[in-house]
Amino acid sequence: MFTQSLLIFDFNTTSDLSAWSVVDDGVMGGKSKGDFYLNSKGNAVYQGNVSLENNGGFSSVHYRFDPKKVTNFTKIVIQLRGDVKRYQFRIKTNTFDRHAYISYFETNGEWQAIEINLSTMYPTFRGRKLEMNNYPGEALEEIAFLIANKEAEKFKLEIDTIYLK
Repeated sequence: MFTQSLLIFDFNTTSDLSAWSVVDDGVMGGKSKGDFYLNSKGNAVYQGNVSLENNGGFSSVHYRFDPKKVTNFTKIVIQLRGDVKRYQFRIKTNTFDRHAYISYFETNGEWQAIEINLSTMYPTFRGRKLEMNNYPGEALEEIAFLIANKEAEKFKLEIDTIYLK
């Protein structure tokens, strides 16, 4: 059976990461630090340290792109290897929206395919759930990974591919 998919990003040794940006709690005085780069195998590596100093406690990496129509898709799939920690995956229908739609996922230390049902992603703003409908599944303009487990910790995600199906 043919499965339709829409590629969001396929990392390789020549990938252009200029549209990806790290946003840490330094925007509010925190001391967390994340880095985002390509390793020698061509996978993206998002790693760093979450600090609780100065009321901090998060790091995130965002990817903005031209609007994509996503009405024909129900899931986002992320091929990754993590560090047995909990992460948040975030999407926005418009980069100017203040809120994001989120879902949590756990990594198991091995390469895995994280599948997230788009319809289960719920709206939040600054860590608070909003009284709005879940993700409407029409457009997509930004994705992000965030770590904020309310503890000081080192973290590392290795990402191969992100796509819709």
